Amino acid sequence: MKNLKAYMFMLSVAFTCAVFSSCKKDNYVAKTDLLYDVEVDGATATFTVKTEGVTGYKWDFGDGTTSTDAKPTHTYPGKGKYVPTLTASVNGKSVEASTVLRIAKTSPVKINDNTLDDWAAVTKDVVQLGAKKGIFRNVKFDYDGNYIYMYAEMTGKKADGVIFDFYMDSDNNPATGLLTGTFTDGGYDILLEGQLLTAGVDIFYHNSANQNDFSFAQQSIADAYTVGTVKEEAGVVKFEMRIARGKLKGLTGSGMRIALQATKSDWSVTLGSAPDDGGPSYFLDMSE
Repeated sequence: MKNLKAYMFMLSVAFTCAVFSSCKKDNYVAKTDLLYDVEVDGATATFTVKTEGVTGYKWDFGDGTTSTDAKPTHTYPGKGKYVPTLTASVNGKSVEASTVLRIAKTSPVKINDNTLDDWAAVTKDVVQLGAKKGIFRNVKFDYDGNYIYMYAEMTGKKADGVIFDFYMDSDNNPATGLLTGTFTDGGYDILLEGQLLTAGVDIFYHNSANQNDFSFAQQSIADAYTVGTVKEEAGVVKFEMRIARGKLKGLTGSGMRIALQATKSDWSVTLGSAPDDGGPSYFLDMSE
């Protein structure tokens, strides 16, 4: 899917005697190794051969495409398992080497590119807004192996200092966390609360054995979230944020529930909810 974290793979192919029982010390032939690294960033893999004396590169990336470059970069069509194979000559001898690559779900969202245009490609996890949407005009989510992404549009301006509450059932388990009438169908383990666009949010974990007790302990977790691009136009604020899955408890699972509520900067008025308060929170399926 998780921008995304790089993984390194090393291959080694050794050629020895064809029949082990017939090999003898006096006719031993030194093995011929073909070594290469693979660096994976999202769906893009960069292949770097480490063995010296290699010629005649023939790459089969395992998805129907090929290359004869010495150091190719290839973007796979989507998540899945692929078996790239290199056939080449090492010191005059033909060698073949393969490995298995697993490409996780990726996201088109780039949090620091000063644009929100990439969200146009996110069409699956769009929150159905209801009668209590208030200032919210659009809210949607995406994710990869490392992050959860959120996009929102709302009437108003950044300087309003709207207070946001993010209720998160991080482990998708109603037997843990707060049972609240604000949003049903979840036990809310994490609360992010604050003036996200002007001052940031604080992070709280539910800390009571009583699930009806609104009791949250503040956490100090560096780099747990990042606010990306914020745009204002024609009385509408559009913004994005990213939550690090590995930083907050429970977010590395296959699904979570989340709901968003906005309140006026002086706490006097609830400005809107996504989805409607009093109903179920939004389930973000992260099983891909």
